[in-house]
Amino acid sequence: MHPRATPVSRPAAITPRPWKTTYRENVTGQQQDEVPARATGGGLEPDDALADVAIALLGRGEHRVVHLLDVLDGAAATPADVVRAGDDLLPRLAHENMLGSALAAARAVLRPGGLLVVAVPELDRLRRLRPIAPPPRVSGRGERRQVTVQLWDWAEDGESYGLEVVQLVRRDNTWEVATAVSTRHRVLTAERISAELAEAGFTGVRRLSPRECGHPLPVWVAVAPW
Repeated sequence: MHPRATPVSRPAAITPRPWKTTYRENVTGQQQDEVPARATGGGLEPDDALADVAIALLGRGEHRVVHLLDVLDGAAATPADVVRAGDDLLPRLAHENMLGSALAAARAVLRPGGLLVVAVPELDRLRRLRPIAPPPRVSGRGERRQVTVQLWDWAEDGESYGLEVVQLVRRDNTWEVATAVSTRHRVLTAERISAELAEAGFTGVRRLSPRECGHPLPVWVAVAPW
């Protein structure tokens, strides 16, 4: 078994999602039986919507999954079956003018027919309102409670924003700052994402809505050409 490989077994019953079969046949050129919606081990985490999408399209078997950050660090095992990225990475790369080169690097490490699976927030509508903070997120109970606060600082043109994420923890009957991280992000429209993926050489570009894929954000899937 190669590094970060994921064995996938067939469950007794599967609830299909409408995009699975048609996308797999029309884009990847493969016809397979329905595949499991969850995987464990390796690079695909359980109860992970990005894993759902990748497995649904690739089918059963062992899949080498790498994170886009590992690709950029030169630490990714190749060739990869899947390159994945979380919800804030592409907007951060875009702000640093690295989005095109990062997508090209992802394309280079994927095998033919491999998948890029990324979740990207679409904030082009929100930039008109320019909210300064979503509601805090609270987890845990009693002395194990944690509060995560996000603070947004919008640029005057609404094209980018600064993001501060502060995590508070409960200790000795008071609140302490456990972590504080500041980053800047570029607002990415669906048109910009689609164009960047095509420019990087991907085919079969598809946007899956949260309702379709189960992720709270839209998920983009693109195929490395054969």
